[in-house]
Amino acid sequence: MKVRNKNPALKKLIEEFNRKGHEKGAWKAIAGGLNRPRRQGYEVGLDRLERFAKAKETIVVPGVVLGKGELTKPLNIAALRFSASARAKIEKAGGKCMDISELDGKAVSRIRVMG
Repeated sequence: MKVRNKNPALKKLIEEFNRKGHEKGAWKAIAGGLNRPRRQGYEVGLDRLERFAKAKETIVVPGVVLGKGELTKPLNIAALRFSASARAKIEKAGGKCMDISELDGKAVSRIRVMG
C-alpha cells in the first residue's frame, strides 16, 4: 500500500499498522482508514457510536470523533482526534479517550473498527 500522508508521525503509524496487518486483519483496516485523503476522512458522531457499539467495547475510529448526539454507555474509543465536546461526553459516560497510537499492546480480536 502506498502511503499518501506527508505527516511523518502518521506515516510511520500507517506503515507499522500495515506491517502488523499481515498477521491480523483489523490492523490492515485501521491502516487503510488512516491512509485516506483528508477530504474523504472519517468523521463519526457519538450518536452513531451509541447506536452500534456495545457497553465497554473498544472502538477504533481512523479519523475524528465528533460530539454530535449523546452517549450513555462506557466505551473505550481510540481515534486520531476528538472534538472537545466529544471528549467531555465520553468521559462523562464513564468511557476513555485514547490516541490511536496507544493501540500497540491491545488484543486485536477485541477491537472494532468504525468509520
